[in-house]
Amino acid sequence: MTSRLRVLALPDITLQILLFLFAAAFFAGFVDSIAGGGGLVTVPAMLLAGIPPLQTLGTNKVQSICGSASATIAYARQGHVQLREQLPMAAMAVIGGMLGAMLATVMPSEVLRIILPFLLIAIALYFAMKPNLGDVEKHRRMSAGLFGVTLVPLIGFYDGAFGPGTGSFLMLAFVTLAGFGLLKATAHTKLLNFGSNFGGLIVFIFSGAILWKVGLTMGVGQFLGAQLGSRLAMRIGAKLIKPLLVIVCIAFAVKLLADPTHPVRLWLGL
Repeated sequence: MTSRLRVLALPDITLQILLFLFAAAFFAGFVDSIAGGGGLVTVPAMLLAGIPPLQTLGTNKVQSICGSASATIAYARQGHVQLREQLPMAAMAVIGGMLGAMLATVMPSEVLRIILPFLLIAIALYFAMKPNLGDVEKHRRMSAGLFGVTLVPLIGFYDGAFGPGTGSFLMLAFVTLAGFGLLKATAHTKLLNFGSNFGGLIVFIFSGAILWKVGLTMGVGQFLGAQLGSRLAMRIGAKLIKPLLVIVCIAFAVKLLADPTHPVRLWLGL
């Protein structure tokens, strides 16, 4: 795997490109810490900069883990997530992320590109049409143990294999099945996102699919953006999280479908 990756033509990463990617990562960290979907900013930004798809996925894990760690620390400091109690669930996310990343190194992601926009639209409609969503916890539909061994590694697997939209999927699962309020769901999403990012990062390191200069530069942007976003989310709560989540999901679904290379557009001849 490593030898194959070395022969790929990589772009000349200029200072202008690094500044562009830093700004994209800052915005992604801000949005992701509140509503998820940061990968839907950073992945297209890296592809636009000319970074090959596999290196984009690997490098994205470096900067994503900085953003999710930053947001997790901010939420934990204010008591919105108990790190020690959630470690077993985070470990399942690590396992899922590792397995997904292993798949990403050997299989194309066209199927995920096809279904992702429609999944995001469905999530946006759910949150937009549920009038009683807030920061108050609801009835739990699934035990913590079952939630941790089923949905957490499954979504972690998706994060390792592809990534964009993971935070939105975790938010939906926490709110609908775990009964969390939006603020608590956001805080726990960041912890599990950190776990799946960490698992994927381990695999991509051994695969040689990481551009460290790009990843660390974007990581600084992600960290700073996540600090700002998480503080705003804790200050305003569901009044900020819910509308931003809906807007992010719809905007990124439209962005994905607007890509001239998207399989759905090619099938329809658009």
